[in-house]
Formats: sequence, structure tokens, C-alpha cells
Amino acid sequence: MEDQLSHLLQRFSLSAGVFHVGQICGIHHFEQDATHGHVHLIRRGPAQLIEASGISTTIEEPTLIFMPRPDVHRLITDERQGADVVCANILFGLGGCNPITTSLPSVVQIKLVELPGAEALLSLVDEEAFTPQSGRQAALDRLCEVLMIRLLRHCLAHGLTQRGALAGLADPKLCKALHAMHSQPARSWLLSDLAAEAGMSRARFAARFREVTGQTPADYLAAWRVLVAQDLLRGGRALKNVALDVGYGSVSAFSRVFARHVGHTPTVWQRQGKTT
Repeated sequence: MEDQLSHLLQRFSLSAGVFHVGQICGIHHFEQDATHGHVHLIRRGPAQLIEASGISTTIEEPTLIFMPRPDVHRLITDERQGADVVCANILFGLGGCNPITTSLPSVVQIKLVELPGAEALLSLVDEEAFTPQSGRQAALDRLCEVLMIRLLRHCLAHGLTQRGALAGLADPKLCKALHAMHSQPARSWLLSDLAAEAGMSRARFAARFREVTGQTPADYLAAWRVLVAQDLLRGGRALKNVALDVGYGSVSAFSRVFARHVGHTPTVWQRQGKTT
């Protein structure tokens, strides 16, 4: 499971930006963010999380909250006693829609006692946060990234996923087929090939894959190829080479699939990226 999560994180690299460590008092507003996820680590409460929908959650115990696709929300604490909180922005790849964030519920809430190794990490966070040393911000960011990997492991191990790539990786059979697609996007995969990777019949594999991930194997593979292609195009690789890298024999065939998923041809998409 760890190896497959690593493979996904190699494509959608994880980076954290810690922007607050310490006490907060009163009401704190957070805006909608289409690019970053938000972490609110409540070290000492109580604190109240108010979501855009109006759902209110009171956190009494040390708790890690991750909002992979954050909408407008608020943290409310006592005006005098406050709460001890670590807040950070989380980025996977270049942000936005990706297989990691779309596989998680809108709010992931885990008590720290349920997250192995969290207290040891937080001791290091405290040491870095309140000791003026060189490299302080970089150290805080890296520690938060390790904490996020622990959170993703926990989500996989305890079924805290909602369809998508992470849900598939949590399935002991489907994960083998997903790993094969992730590592060899250019291969001309047949349903029978993927079913063999999973050790299942074609019919059972196709039904199980759709039930768990929400997509057919063919649709998932096409979407994965487009995501890989976007990453390669951002890196400056030539369009004709990218088409071959993700399994298409011609630029025109690749462009049709790309436009179906993204809404624009690769050329238009690249041009828009350079002007935004």
C-alpha cells in the first residue's frame, strides 16, 4: 500500500505551507480555495468548525482536520482561553482537481490518538515553531508533509475514501491493476490484462472496479493518461512525444481524448496556462 501511495505522490507531489502555529482566539474566517487543501490541527481545544453548509463540529480532543477541497469555513474558539492550532496549506502537484483530493470526503477528521506517530511529529513541530533557528519554516513544512502522509495512510487503512484512486488503492485486488496502469500508462491495456493483474475474472473485475472507483477501467485509464500528459506538458515536453508517452499513436487521437476530459485541446490548454 505504501509503495502505491508513493507512486501516486511521485506524480502529484505533496507540499505543505505552515502559516500558523500557536494560540488563536475568537472567530477566524477561511475563504474557499480551488487550489490548496487546508489543515487545521487542533492541539488544545475546544474549537468549533463551521462549514459553508452550516454544519457545526465541536472539537474537544486533539484532532487533525483536513479539508481537501476547502469551501468557506470558520474556526471559533473562546475569546479568552483560545485554542492551540497548527494551520497549513496543502498542495498536490500543481493543485486543483487530482486523484488524491477527489478521493477524500470534504472533511477528514481524525483524533490524534488514532494516528500513530503523530505526537512525536508534533513535538518536533513545537521545537521548530518556538525556537528561532535557521531553516525553521522549511522544517515546519516538511514535518507537516510527513503528517499528511500519515493521514493518507490512515485513510487507506480505515476506508476513509470515497471512490476514486485512493478507494481503489485500498482494495487488495484492484490496487494491483491500478498500480499497473499508473506505472505503465502507455501500454495498450485490455480489460483481460487488467483483470489478470487483479486476479479476477473480466466480469467481476469490471463490476468491482466501477463499484469502488466510480469509473469503468477504460475511463479511469483515459483520465489517468490525461493527468500524466498535463504533468509532462507543464514540464515542457513536446506534444508529439507526450502523445506517445501516454499511449496514443498520433497527436490528433490524443488531442481528442484530452479535449473530452479537459474541455480544450492540449495546445489551447497550454496557451491558457501561460496567460493565467
